[in-house]
Parts: sequence; structure tokens; C-alpha cells
Amino acid sequence: MADHDWIDVCSVDDVDEEDVVRFDHQGKTYAISHAPGGRFFATDGLCTHEQVSLADGLVMDHVIECPKHNGRFDYRSGQALSGPVCRNLGVYAVRLDGGRVQIAVA
Repeated sequence: MADHDWIDVCSVDDVDEEDVVRFDHQGKTYAISHAPGGRFFATDGLCTHEQVSLADGLVMDHVIECPKHNGRFDYRSGQALSGPVCRNLGVYAVRLDGGRVQIAVA
């Protein structure tokens, strides 16, 4: 990612393993997922099907499921895995700094 700013999102302790939190910044919604083994991932936070917050969905085995129609995405790549979703999520670089989760935004 060329020019970007790192935005402080939350503490690593704010997101349980295999869970997700919502983060809103400058009119955009992100989903921050905590993978097994301690890695964090950031994607667009709204389902590409009907713009429902993914933070209310189920997270398991690197998959986030939309709470409205059960569309599923791989939160590592943003790839749409099952209908009714057919468009991938945007993904964002994540780093940990002093126990804080930060994401890169353009």
C-alpha cells in the first residue's frame, strides 16, 4: 500500500479470538476480526449484499457470516464464499503497535 495513514482502532484485548468488532472512521465502516493464533484482519464492515454490519455476524474458521442472509466471506482475503453475496469485501493492512490494533487507510 503506497500512501496511507495508520488509524488506531482498538486494544488487542477488545476483540476476543474468533470474534469481530465494528470500527467507523470518516463515514466508512470496517470489520476487525481476530483470527485463531492472534492475527488480526480488517475488511469492509458492511456486507456487499445489503449493507448490513458484519460485526453482528458469526466468525469461525477465518470466515465471517452476515447476520441477515448468511452470506459468508473469508476475512483474510475478503473473498465472497457463498450466496447471496457475490462481491468481495475490501481488505486493509493491519499492524499491532503497543497492544493496539491499527489499520492502514488510503
